This record gives sequence, structure tokens and C-alpha cells, in this order.
Amino acid sequence: MFEPLETMLLTVGPNDKNRLDELSETVVQVAKPADATVVITHVFTPDQFQEIAEDLGMTDLAETEVDKVLERHESVRHFEEVFDEHGVDYEVKGVVGDISDGIIDIAERTQSDRVIVSGRTRSAVGKAVFGSTAQDVLLNAPCPVTYVKAAETE
Repeated sequence: MFEPLETMLLTVGPNDKNRLDELSETVVQVAKPADATVVITHVFTPDQFQEIAEDLGMTDLAETEVDKVLERHESVRHFEEVFDEHGVDYEVKGVVGDISDGIIDIAERTQSDRVIVSGRTRSAVGKAVFGSTAQDVLLNAPCPVTYVKAAETE
């Protein structure tokens, strides 16, 4: 009847810096009792990838080497520390490209049983003008999605 929860995809974006603790707590609450592996992912636009690679002094990397950038990314290191502390298995996978499509692609490739996304509340006009990555993932992911709402102070 119920499929076991084996793989969770934790998506991390550039605006999640203030939500790392909330995301960590949510993932540990679900992944640890299920003994699930967490795939930590960040989808970079090509410009974001180049900027972060330069900031890390890794200017000669190709976009296919995105995992090397992720391994040194501050938010990923935060999750690694928390997951190690709680005995949660994880791996790191990144993508360069369209953010929504990249998340959905990784969820499919890793056969994720759950996707974790976060976001902030926006007005209807804000959503209409700018779109919503979280909304795209909620509607198009190949598995259930858990949405972690940002704190009201953002």
C-alpha cells in the first residue's frame, strides 16, 4: 500500500541562507526515522554558477563539474554537518540550467520519493510577474513535495 521513503531531494537556492535550520530540521524529522538518503541539490543558472565558481577561486571549472562547487558551498556544508550529527545518509548533486526543470530532472534521475523545497509568500501580482520555482516543482515533480515556508520575518 505505502511505498517506502528511500530517497529525499533537498533543494537549496540562493535565497535559502536564512532558512537552513528550518530546512535541516524538516529533513531530519522525515529522513532519519525512514532511514532515507538525502540528495542535497542546488540548481544554478549559468551566471550564478560562474559567479560562485569565481568567488571560490575555481574559475576553470566546466558546468559539468558543478558538484565540485557544491561541495564547497556554505549551505551544503551546513547540511552535511547537521546530517552527519544525526546519522542521516546524504549525497550532493548539482545542475546548471533552468532551476525548476533542473530540480524535476534531478528528482527523476535519483528516483526521489519526496522533494523538499522552500520559499517565501508573495502577492498574486508577484507570482504573475515573476513566476514561482516552488509552484512549478509542486505541480510538476514526479513525487510528493514538501514545502517549507519561510519565516514571516523575511
